[in-house]
Amino acid sequence: MVEVEQFIDEAIDEIDEQVGDADAIIALSGGVDSSVAAALAYEALGDQLTPVYVDTGLMRKGETEQVEETFSYMEGLRIVDAHERFLDELSGVTDPEEKRAIVGERFIREFEREAREADAEYLVQGTIYPDRIESEGGIKSHHNVGGLPEVVDFSGIVEPVRELYKDEVREVARALDLDALVAERMPFPGPGLAVRVLGEVTEEKLQVAREATHIVEEELEEYDPWQALAAVIGKATGVKGDNRVHGWVVSVRAVESRDGMTARAQELDWATLQRLQSRITGSLENVSRVVYDVTHKPPATIEYE
Repeated sequence: MVEVEQFIDEAIDEIDEQVGDADAIIALSGGVDSSVAAALAYEALGDQLTPVYVDTGLMRKGETEQVEETFSYMEGLRIVDAHERFLDELSGVTDPEEKRAIVGERFIREFEREAREADAEYLVQGTIYPDRIESEGGIKSHHNVGGLPEVVDFSGIVEPVRELYKDEVREVARALDLDALVAERMPFPGPGLAVRVLGEVTEEKLQVAREATHIVEEELEEYDPWQALAAVIGKATGVKGDNRVHGWVVSVRAVESRDGMTARAQELDWATLQRLQSRITGSLENVSRVVYDVTHKPPATIEYE
C-alpha cells in the first residue's frame, strides 16, 4: 500500500470521480472495513451519501446499537430491520455456499430498495482484497463478491478499500481517527452468524452462537486474538443437574493472523478453557458441551462455513 495519507487522498478523489453528481448509499456493518469505506465516502460525497445498516438477525450482540452510536454523526442514517426476510430465505438451507449466496442476494435487494427511496445510483461497500482472493479462488464466496447476484440495480459499485488487506485497513482507520472500538475490532463474516451455525439457520442456534461469541470475545480479550468466535457445530448428550440433556455443542476458535489469508490457532491455558466452558454452559441451558478448535489455516478456514 502507498503511504496512508496519500491513499486516503486518492481514495476520496476516486470516490468523487466515480459517483460524480449522483447520490450513493453506503452499506454499513459495524466492522472496520465498511466503517473505513463509509468515512472515506462521507468525506468525498457529504450529503450525497445515505448510510444504510441492514439488521439481518445474523449480527453480533449489540451490533445495531453500536452502529447507531458510531455513525450518528452521519445525517440520514437508516436502520433496516430485515431479520424475518433473511431467516425466511435461509429456512431449510444447509449448504454453506448456498447460504452465502442467499445472504449476498438478500443484502443487495435490501440496498436496492433503500437506494430507490434515497434516489441513489451507487452502492459503496467495504470489500477488501482477501474477500476477492477467496471468492475468485473458489475457497468460499464472500457475500459482497462471489455472493452477489449477476444483475444489480446500481449504476456502479464503489469499493474504496478493495486493494487493501485487513491490517492496512486498520492503518487507514487509525489515520482517519475512527474510534478504537471500530478500528481494532475483530473481523466478523459478512454472512454473519449464518456461517457459525452448521446446517440450517434457526433462531435457537443463532441465539447460542451470538451469546457464546460474546462470551468468547470478552474472556479472550487479554490474549488479543486476531479473531475469536464460537460456532454451533451439532448436538451431543450431556447432564445438567440430575437431568439428561441433548444440547448444542459449541466450538470455540481463536487465531493469530496478519491478514486472514493464513492463521494459527492460539494456545490457550487450561484455566482459560475451563472458564470459557463453564461460562458458556452455565449461561446457556441448551448447550451441553464446549470444545476448542486447534486447527490452523490451512487446512481449515477461520470461519466454519
